Amino acid sequence: MKNNNIWLMLILFLSAIFINGGIAWANKSSAAIEVPESVSKATEITIRVTVTHSANNFLHYTKWVRVSAGDKEIARWDFTSSQRPEAAVFTKEIKYIVDGNVEIKAEASCNIHGGKEPAIVKVTVKE
Repeated sequence: MKNNNIWLMLILFLSAIFINGGIAWANKSSAAIEVPESVSKATEITIRVTVTHSANNFLHYTKWVRVSAGDKEIARWDFTSSQRPEAAVFTKEIKYIVDGNVEIKAEASCNIHGGKEPAIVKVTVKE
């Protein structure tokens, strides 16, 4: 009888996990970038990064998001099981001064599955 109770508890626990975010159904974290295509030199732009991940619970969440300009990391957000992103789809913004043509890259990573390919956009300086 005790073994039946243990199995029942295990089945209920695993069911709750799948219902509460679906570890089995979740995808990798992905990032998308919104920036102007071209700007004048020394212009401050807003880089908007939208992160999508189908799960957001204490067991399964986006662990980090980072943004790079050229080869330099310019922003990073780290999350934990107790301080998760606010939703399965969330947006972060940063300001950046464009001094020349630059490639902006954003990446996000799930704590279990990792991330999809980074999002990359180019901002060019108008002549």
